[in-house]
Amino acid sequence: MLSSIVWLALAGLGKAAYLDKKQATSTAAGSKAVPQYFQTTPELFPGPTATGRAPFLAQTNPAPFGSASFVANAPLETALPIVGDTSNTSIFSLMGNLSPYFANPSGFGVGEFPLPAGANISQVHMLSRHGSRYPTTNSTVQKFGGTIANATKQGTKFTGALSFLNSWSYELGAEILVPVGRRELFDSGVLHYYQYAQLYNTSTKIVARTTSQDRMLKSAEYFLAGFFGLQWTNNASLEVIIEGNNFNNSLAGYDNCNNSNTYVSTGGANASTIWENIYLHNATQRLKALSGEFNWTVADSYAAQTLCPYETVAFGYSAFCDLFTFEEWQGFEYSIDLSFAGSNSFQSPTGRAVGIGYVQEILARLQGQLITEADTQDNVTLDGMTSTFPLNQSLYFDFSHDTNIMAVLTAFGLIQFAQFLPTSGPPANQQLIVSHLEPFGARLDIEIITAPQPVSSNRTETCPNAYLPGTTTKYVHFIINQRTLPLGVSFPSCGIRTDGWCELTEFIKIQTTSLATAQYDYSCNGNYPAVPYGTLDNGVPQST
Repeated sequence: MLSSIVWLALAGLGKAAYLDKKQATSTAAGSKAVPQYFQTTPELFPGPTATGRAPFLAQTNPAPFGSASFVANAPLETALPIVGDTSNTSIFSLMGNLSPYFANPSGFGVGEFPLPAGANISQVHMLSRHGSRYPTTNSTVQKFGGTIANATKQGTKFTGALSFLNSWSYELGAEILVPVGRRELFDSGVLHYYQYAQLYNTSTKIVARTTSQDRMLKSAEYFLAGFFGLQWTNNASLEVIIEGNNFNNSLAGYDNCNNSNTYVSTGGANASTIWENIYLHNATQRLKALSGEFNWTVADSYAAQTLCPYETVAFGYSAFCDLFTFEEWQGFEYSIDLSFAGSNSFQSPTGRAVGIGYVQEILARLQGQLITEADTQDNVTLDGMTSTFPLNQSLYFDFSHDTNIMAVLTAFGLIQFAQFLPTSGPPANQQLIVSHLEPFGARLDIEIITAPQPVSSNRTETCPNAYLPGTTTKYVHFIINQRTLPLGVSFPSCGIRTDGWCELTEFIKIQTTSLATAQYDYSCNGNYPAVPYGTLDNGVPQST
């Protein structure tokens, strides 16, 4: 399998990472040696790869929770009795970017239509997030685990609903995929095969792209196994681009955007903290009363709430989940919405800049052009060669991170998600809901559709095949987590269409100004002050 993974250890302007000649290459036995940047093992720049304890759900699952009915785990135990849940809504759809994958349940304000008779999908560009994972290294939940261990060691006795903490310990790994995360990407590959298999030319090998982090590499492999089968290396070569500070990589655009990693881009975290102190006030008082001499704080409540999704995807069940009411889980979702809005989207000074490299790559593919000038974090060495940036594929599969994908949506200029989110609580008709956009295994599919004539902008269920007089017309169709995103809402020149499409020529015209709008160099490297959350609304720094 590893023989077709392309390790492209190339820095922003073409520096190849040195590899020991003793290391194995990606060539199959007896085949001709290839350049070192095609080497597959050991992994380069994989990041932390600690594995947590193994689950034992058959022994630890408390279901059916004293209820007369029993719902089998599948494979996670998510049928939990949550106080205040009168709508039978799973709290696991209220966990923002920590939600296990689920298709967007409500859509983006536009209907779903079949292709009109005679129209064809000619190309698909998929940008996928990795699957469910362990927490990142030195995360707040890991620190919370140390705090609780120290408290119990010094004699704290938790009572009531918190009594499990007396024997609990933090046993999660770090950063790599958990088993359900592997399944999410495999299932996504299977789904995309059913959706788009006829676009694959069986006489060719496509190039798919991912980053060098272990969870990113594995996510791409599981997806390709789902799409092509276990012998996917006969059908695809996997280009693995180094993810690390100062390496040019459009799939991890923040690594070469300095200001995205400094105090000027912390508005989202600040806004989330304000909201946490509001919606977790009652929960904190409730849990503090069960904590003995331990000073339980709002930060502890938030860490405990965050452990619910992490422990569930790792072990199958978490005792932290039903500590909180349904309303408090709704508050948790909104805390993450605030964080993404202020740190990765239109309320962030680097929202557009972090994602602009990928937008430029999509534009280059659509126009049949290589990228040879370093205007963004695009790796011009890789994007300047058709062997690593092919222009003739009908299927493109790219793999990235949640915050990067949010920035890509921002860089495209999808102002449907620019709505201001107040720190006092969710607004009416909220559009930026992170669990609907960036759950684990999220995916953006960009379809290019060729129709024999212009398609009516006012298609209906009773008349979905309405054509207008004219010649062959191409359209672009954005789909996020299996629901159409209406491009006319963000781009008036696309027109208000019931199918959400935009004519391809108009879409390309719109995107030709996206680089200038992003102010890449100034946003990422400029010297400008941090401004309070809510000051910005276009994903770029405040005008001076």
